[in-house]
Formats: sequence, C-alpha cells, structure tokens
Amino acid sequence: MRRKLTPRGRERRDQLMECGARLFAERGYHPTSVADVVAALGVGKGVFYWYFASKEELLTELLKASNHDLRKRQQQAIGEEADPVRRIELGIRASLAWFAEHREYFAIIQFAATDETFAPVLARNREIAIADTIRHLKDGIVDGRIADRDPALLAHAIHGVVAELTRHSLVEGNLPLDEVADLCVAFCLEGLAG
Repeated sequence: MRRKLTPRGRERRDQLMECGARLFAERGYHPTSVADVVAALGVGKGVFYWYFASKEELLTELLKASNHDLRKRQQQAIGEEADPVRRIELGIRASLAWFAEHREYFAIIQFAATDETFAPVLARNREIAIADTIRHLKDGIVDGRIADRDPALLAHAIHGVVAELTRHSLVEGNLPLDEVADLCVAFCLEGLAG
C-alpha cells in the first residue's frame, strides 16, 4: 500500500517502523502483535493500518528499509575510492559499523531467514549486496590486486564472514567494533596465510 505521505506522515510511518523493529527484536515477530506496536506508541490501530496492511507488510518494509540504509552507509564510506581492494575494506567496515548500531535489525533478519514468507525480500536484498561486492571484486581482478577466482563465490565468502562475525562477535560477544572490523578485513583480504 503506497501512499503519498506528508512530512508528518513519513515521520509517523518511521515511528511505527522503529517501534516495530524494537519490539520484534526484543519479543520476537510472532509474539508481537499490531496492538503491541500501537500501544507502545500510544496510537490507535487505525494509524497502523493507514500505513501498513499487516504486521507481515511492516516486517517486509523493515527488511527493505534496513538493506537500503545499510547500502547507503556502505556507499558513503566508499565514496569515490578508486582502489577496489580499499573499497571492499571500506564496505566491510561500514557494514560492521551499521550492524553494531542497529543490532535489532540483525535479530529481525535472523528471524526472517527462518520464515518462508520473507524469503523473497531476503533473496532480493542478498542479490543486491552480492552484486555490489562482485563489482568491486571484478575491478580488483582486472587490476591484478585480487586472485582470478569466481567473483560470485568470493562475494558470498566475504558476506558469510561479515555475517558470522557480526553474529558471534558484535551481537552475542559484544566485542569492540574496531577489533572485529580489523579481524574481518584482514581475513577477507589476506586470508589465513596473510
């Protein structure tokens, strides 16, 4: 349901999304109801249904918006950097920083990965993220800075390392961001023998 929103309408929609993200992360998706979201904001259900057709649509929009925000953070960090290896490093660091600041979204993404309802949006988000990384990898391969291997497999490997270190070291382990980012970058760019 796409409506042309006023600035106040966008603000209210953002409030619903932020509240929904917080509650889904704290309580879980299934235990959290639309009534819980609106009660936490002190508004009626009609306000919720003006912006979202269902709780499922709210989570879908959260997944899309979080991916968009993460990509924006990565693009800002990379800027006009010409060196493809440095672009990969900056993208990794930006990703880890974003997840450190938005831990609730990591929990939401982890849940969504267990529910087939959200598989299409997660697949699309992953496809976009992998394509972004492949572009930098291909540039590095052409420049001779990265070994000539399958860029799609390399991209998946990088994303796997970032996701696992986010889960294990940032979300569960609460380790310092810089320490995790340094390790992740070193492993992804230099490997075990680097």
